[in-house]
Amino acid sequence: MGFIAFLILGLIAGAIAKAILPGRQGGGWLITLILGVIGAFVGGWLGSLLFNVPLTDFFSISTWLLAIGGSIIVLLVYGALANRRRA
Repeated sequence: MGFIAFLILGLIAGAIAKAILPGRQGGGWLITLILGVIGAFVGGWLGSLLFNVPLTDFFSISTWLLAIGGSIIVLLVYGALANRRRA
């Protein structure tokens, strides 16, 4: 998968992860989309490490599920860190 396709995948996965997570997360849409790209990297890394499923095909359901799952993980970690700084 090319770099531009991976960015698009991460941006969309970040938006979907933001819609899935309940409540209000800190940061705006730009932060969410950047975290979505980071989450796609995390999801791809975890997928290849744990399930031997890399992010290679843009239109594969496993690619999308791993990217969305990674984005959710990154958004949860970011939310926990942001809330800890406020307290």
